[in-house]
Amino acid sequence: MTTSPGSRVVLRYRLPAGASHPMTDVIGILDRDDDVVVVVSERGERVQVTRDQVVALKELTTRPIRTSEIRALEHAAADGWPGLEQEWIDGWILKAGNGFTGRANSATPLSPEAGDRSLETIRAWYGARGLEPRLLLPDRLGTVPAGWQAGPDVLVMAADVTDFVPPQSPPVDVGVSPDEQWLGAYHYHGEPVPDTGLPVLQAVRQGTVGFIRLGETTTTLAVTRAAVTTAPDGRRWVGLTAVEVAAAHRRRGLGTLVCAAAVEWGRERGATHAYLQVESSNEAAVTMYRGLGFVDHHRYRYVVPLG
Repeated sequence: MTTSPGSRVVLRYRLPAGASHPMTDVIGILDRDDDVVVVVSERGERVQVTRDQVVALKELTTRPIRTSEIRALEHAAADGWPGLEQEWIDGWILKAGNGFTGRANSATPLSPEAGDRSLETIRAWYGARGLEPRLLLPDRLGTVPAGWQAGPDVLVMAADVTDFVPPQSPPVDVGVSPDEQWLGAYHYHGEPVPDTGLPVLQAVRQGTVGFIRLGETTTTLAVTRAAVTTAPDGRRWVGLTAVEVAAAHRRRGLGTLVCAAAVEWGRERGATHAYLQVESSNEAAVTMYRGLGFVDHHRYRYVVPLG
């Protein structure tokens, strides 16, 4: 895809010698593209680099997302974080996973025939497992039923990684299960992973999961979990979850490096696209993901009964 002034682009460029990282990214509007490349970032900052500093310059599309694409991505994401038990009921996929994480313990309307008529059945299904009924409602796939309340918006971001250019980074460890170092670095809502949560982390349905750790043998700097699954439309996705940087090492670009390593791991396993979920209010994380080339795909929210 050719770029021209006025296009929305992602620019990756080399930093001067002695900088904390060899290169960085900026997303914004292309203002000039000749011997000097100028991009006005989404924050209004004017980034100007010489042509020999440019590593990659790619136009970002802003086409509308079709409902079928939302459904397909949510299907791939459901397989990437499936909980320990799944059941289809009237077009809903119900998942249960020891109560660990909302995504592993919620019902999503993934088929067009899903509707409110199934709510009592969904309540009973979760009640039989000692769990609170919870719906995961993506944009356009469902509305908040009467007598239920919605939580904060969660932003689903996606990227075409066919031509992904990973930044240079230190070697990472990738395991098929989370080892002690990985588990010691990851926290869910600020708490260590409970024993009942370990099988939920390891679960994947019709796909492959990897646990990426950045750091030395005894020091973990950042971690993430990656799962490669295939959507019903045939598109192969790598989903990034459980992203965490050690508190003492934040704001150094390590989150970008570990996520880039996860994307590259997924590409090696056939993924052509990547996705992640982040609360829309988490501006720092959203900015970091935009720097990797992720763009808004859709949103969802968790919904629970009132009272």
